[in-house]
Amino acid sequence: MKKELKVVPIKNGTVIDHIAAGQALNVLKILGIHARMDAALSVVMNVLSKQMGRKDIVKVEDRELKPEEVDKIALIAPQATINIIRDSEVIAKHKVYLPEVIEGIIRCANPNCISNAEREPVISKFITVSENPLRFRCFYCERMIEDVSEYL
Repeated sequence: MKKELKVVPIKNGTVIDHIAAGQALNVLKILGIHARMDAALSVVMNVLSKQMGRKDIVKVEDRELKPEEVDKIALIAPQATINIIRDSEVIAKHKVYLPEVIEGIIRCANPNCISNAEREPVISKFITVSENPLRFRCFYCERMIEDVSEYL
């Protein structure tokens, strides 16, 4: 008899679907979710998807994402959909949207940028240049970044 391990549906919480394959761990990082948390967490990586070929999925039990958290997800998973679950039912489903300005999330790749200086109280700030491919420009030194996962 063949046994299968399946991901259990959550009763209350958030499901982040349509994450680009290999980016689920970056989604956890950007949301500040780590292994020492009390909430149940399911991470499914590199599964087949009709729409994307391959995708990742993250389920976080007993936590609904705030709008600013959803904006963060768009930085690394611009095709993601957010499903809010209550009493085992999807009560809301929406796509993420890339904000025009991103503050305090991405580090600048330029070591000489004022936002990287320890003695300066400057919060990093990036302007979204394009969504496909993802490209961001530092507000201070104008350095371009394409792969933000390196600078979270």
